[in-house]
Amino acid sequence: MYIHESAEDYLEAILRLRETKGYVRSVDISLLLGVTKPSVSFAMKKLRENEYIVMDAENLITLTEKGEEIAMRVYDRHKTISSFLMRIGVEEAVAREDACRIEHDISDETFNALRRHLLKLES
Repeated sequence: MYIHESAEDYLEAILRLRETKGYVRSVDISLLLGVTKPSVSFAMKKLRENEYIVMDAENLITLTEKGEEIAMRVYDRHKTISSFLMRIGVEEAVAREDACRIEHDISDETFNALRRHLLKLES
């Protein structure tokens, strides 16, 4: 399934905010991603239309099963790549920034090899 990089970023942000705050509002996404509120509104409309999220009467945002699956995949990639980069000596802030770019483009084969390598290092 193809999904735009920006949509992946929004879904990942929703997951991260839910984990830290317990709820997600558009304003929180705006602050986390450093984008404007109108940009978030437009993105949320598209994510709703594609059935990745639902919004309740109070405008709280919840991932659908489909949205959760994508968000978890992207967030797992982000954490794994960040961890790998830090283990090889990259400063944490740089590793997290680079992971944000890499997580969208890395092949499954390369990502799985990277994960296996990290697991070997940890054992």
